[in-house]
Amino acid sequence: MRVTINQIKEMKPKGEKISMLTAYDYSTAKIVDEVGIPLILVGDSLGMVILGYETTLPVTIEVMLHHTKAVVRGTQHAMIIGDMPFMTYHVSVEDCLRNAARFIQEAGAQAIKLEGGVTVAEKVRRVVECGIPVMGHIGLTPQSVHQLGGHRVQGRTPEAAARLLEDAQALEEAGAFSIVLETVPAQLASLITQKISIPIIGIGAGIGCDGQVQIINDILGSYTDFVPRHAKQYAKLADIIRNAITEYDNEVKAGTFPTEKQSFSMDESLLAELKVK
Repeated sequence: MRVTINQIKEMKPKGEKISMLTAYDYSTAKIVDEVGIPLILVGDSLGMVILGYETTLPVTIEVMLHHTKAVVRGTQHAMIIGDMPFMTYHVSVEDCLRNAARFIQEAGAQAIKLEGGVTVAEKVRRVVECGIPVMGHIGLTPQSVHQLGGHRVQGRTPEAAARLLEDAQALEEAGAFSIVLETVPAQLASLITQKISIPIIGIGAGIGCDGQVQIINDILGSYTDFVPRHAKQYAKLADIIRNAITEYDNEVKAGTFPTEKQSFSMDESLLAELKVK
């Protein structure tokens, strides 16, 4: 059985911390699911860590659906959340509904995530009314990186802090089942977490949130272009992979790979017949 939004919402009053990770492919998602992570986000961050773009902005809905399908196929228990990419929900409620439905109907996700607070609250309400669970995302919203002036901490002025609380309240009232809160001061994140009844999932928002989300390539050390301050590298897979490839290359050049263990054989009498022909 898949994790449900009710199970996630019930974790907050119980004081149970919520772990969430991104995943972008079948084999990685399978491992994350086997560990028991309840929430897997197919994030548009794949634009950088998988496709090599500088931002999330070039990612299209077709790309997102492609990767979401793979993650769904690799999982049995986690709730899979499809990240609505840039301009797939901004133009109109109708566009938002149509594209959100594609994540559920075509890709097999159980929920969608979109960025923004007050400005998208009505769209969130309509999507929820249509039976699609919605995760909000406020604070540093990567799709607005140019408007924000870069990847900067949000909510450091009284006005900005008040707007973030207002955004969280708007999403809660619109029916979102949880909210990602990205790159805000820990004290503000704790306050918002206390004031909002639905789970607040932090990323660069301190320990006071109801849960945490990280990009899996950051915590595994496989993406080395940039390591954000909020990420902890639990492994350095880039070094391990680099060493393995180097060893393979050396063995091929030395003629020591493949060995009999990696090779196949045939009946010697058949080979002898071929030799005389």
